[in-house]
Amino acid sequence: DGVVVSEKVKSNNLDVKIPEAELETEEKGTEEEPTRESDGNILDVSLDYPRDKHISIQRHLSDLEKLADLREDTKKPCPLCPEEKFKACYSHKLRRHLQNLHWKVSVEFQGYRMCICHLPCHPVKPNLVGDQPVSRMGAHYHCIICSATITRRTDMVGHVNRHVNKGETESRFSTVRAPPTEVIKESATDVQVLPNHSTPHKTDSYFNPKMKLNRQLIFCALAVLAEERKPIECLDAFGATGIMGLQWAKHLRSSVKVTINDCNENSVTIIKENCHLNKMKVKMNLKEEGNDETLGDGEENTGTIEVTKMDANVIMHLRSFDFIHLDPFGTAVNYLDSAFRNVRNLGIVSLTSTDTSSLYAKAQHIALRHYGCNIVRTEYFKELAARIVLAAVTRAAARCNKGIEVLLAVALEHFVLVVVRVLRGPSTADDSTKKIQYLLHCQWCEERIFQKEGNMVEENPYQQLPCDCHGSMPGRTAVLLGPLWSGALFNPGFLRRMLLEAVQYGLDEAQPLLKTLICEAECTILKHFSTHGSGDENKQEECGVYIKTSNTSAESYLVHGKRKGEDVLRTAAKRQRTEHSAEHPAFYYNVHRHSLRGMNMPKLNKFLNYLSEAGYRVSRTHFDPMGVRTNAPLAQFKTVLLKYSTPTYTGGQAEGPVHLPGDVHVGEEAPAAAGIKAEQEFPEDEESGVTAAVSTHSSPTPCAAD
Repeated sequence: DGVVVSEKVKSNNLDVKIPEAELETEEKGTEEEPTRESDGNILDVSLDYPRDKHISIQRHLSDLEKLADLREDTKKPCPLCPEEKFKACYSHKLRRHLQNLHWKVSVEFQGYRMCICHLPCHPVKPNLVGDQPVSRMGAHYHCIICSATITRRTDMVGHVNRHVNKGETESRFSTVRAPPTEVIKESATDVQVLPNHSTPHKTDSYFNPKMKLNRQLIFCALAVLAEERKPIECLDAFGATGIMGLQWAKHLRSSVKVTINDCNENSVTIIKENCHLNKMKVKMNLKEEGNDETLGDGEENTGTIEVTKMDANVIMHLRSFDFIHLDPFGTAVNYLDSAFRNVRNLGIVSLTSTDTSSLYAKAQHIALRHYGCNIVRTEYFKELAARIVLAAVTRAAARCNKGIEVLLAVALEHFVLVVVRVLRGPSTADDSTKKIQYLLHCQWCEERIFQKEGNMVEENPYQQLPCDCHGSMPGRTAVLLGPLWSGALFNPGFLRRMLLEAVQYGLDEAQPLLKTLICEAECTILKHFSTHGSGDENKQEECGVYIKTSNTSAESYLVHGKRKGEDVLRTAAKRQRTEHSAEHPAFYYNVHRHSLRGMNMPKLNKFLNYLSEAGYRVSRTHFDPMGVRTNAPLAQFKTVLLKYSTPTYTGGQAEGPVHLPGDVHVGEEAPAAAGIKAEQEFPEDEESGVTAAVSTHSSPTPCAAD
């Protein structure tokens, strides 16, 4: 086959196969120069591979067996083990050794096998025996991509996977091409992403399609701010692919000056490529000002984006911005002090927290560590998460002598989004910090109330709760949660303007949520909702909602050519804060959680009408599809729910509202016998098996019923 056996390599005493043509060339020059010796690495024998590939990396077991030349009936050493570890043996024993010890425990990568190697490539820390150190050679793997030596097989698998996820598959060992990048389009913006782009800790181009709604909400908030003053400097502190900053610059154009930052070199490269993909001119930071990249001839640029590579805390300390968005992997508390340090007055800071395991009370010790907050799992855990983040934001702003006005707080399955306006001054900081309070939460009936302000310790804090569970149940029934933000979570006027921008730019996914948020902020039912005032004559209807076309509210903030003075902007902010004086009620109730055993509760929309007819403010909430936000106490909430519930079977009383015993009205608290008699009069139908959410006990008061 044109292959003969050469002399042994002196360093490892191994037989290496060299092509016959090369051997003849070496024989001709033996008289002029001595025979070359190996430098410690065994030469490759396969014509398919480059010469510098390590011998432990092979395609087939037969290639590995060829290294030992198992054809002759003589003792041969193992090509991957030193002689002191495995002595020379005959071919049948050496074949089993290569197959069981080296080949079976190899790591496969695109047709190649990285076999375990025992050669002196990876020295282990020597052990001292007496006065003489005894050196040991550790078993290891050679990476096919970067030539690193890894000792454990599981670590080697993870090491290779990290190379693949980053697109680093080209090396001097293999000729495998890097996987092609994928182009994803969202809101008329194209971005290139690497493989595994949906796993943030495994890729440099993290892109989550599920966060599209989050990006649309942030865009609407920025669009509203752009109508107040032009131009505004905005920062996307964690760019990743740059999708958010590209959308800002592409749609808002000259109204914004966009800066996209990321501390990862590969992410910065991807951001610049995506800017050119969307025909944007890239402006690097001042240190690289001479290396500005421009578009090719014949391409028309639609804007300029500044791309920086530095830590997010550093860039927010060095420069001032009107709009800052923070979206790190996990919690954003490490960047709040820097964000509020240089943000301009009446600017906006938005942050997205994806550490839902701690905020949603699944990892309570992490919430205590990051936010300094004690929480438990409740029926209103999503709103609790939003108030936890707002409390941390308020404390960070107060340390910089700044207060906040909450414009928007959204908590969905994957993230918690908070958008606040910054108000400069120690007095506004004091007003904001006064809204951070502790919450008393009853663990029996889930009634809740913010603790009263004051430094005096109350003798019986249970008296603050409207329920009587402490008197009727044994032990301690309530816990103290917080500190939490106790103020409003929404600004109705700002949300209306966000809805107007969403309609203008065709953001279909954000419009239904914004309508729900406006109803929730004003605590009204959806059918009573409209985005126009009573005095507006110019209005149009889009998507089933009346939209105001006269831009009166925006004109009060808009100025052409230069920015308004601080006194005018401060007056505009005060006018915006007083657009809706009545704040929405804090927290909400889940109707399934408080439904009665053996009773079918009414439809949710009908139940909202019943509460509204009883004289209470009521609305649905985006936090929970079955949640009801109302100012009604829990006792009245359960009374209305009981009155309009029907039994689970039809053989007894005819369908209709349940008549409460005596002359109990909806606005009054029902006596304890009402819930007990209702359960006795309408027992559970075992055959039908149709029940609502059950309660496991009864108590002297309706609020104590679970």
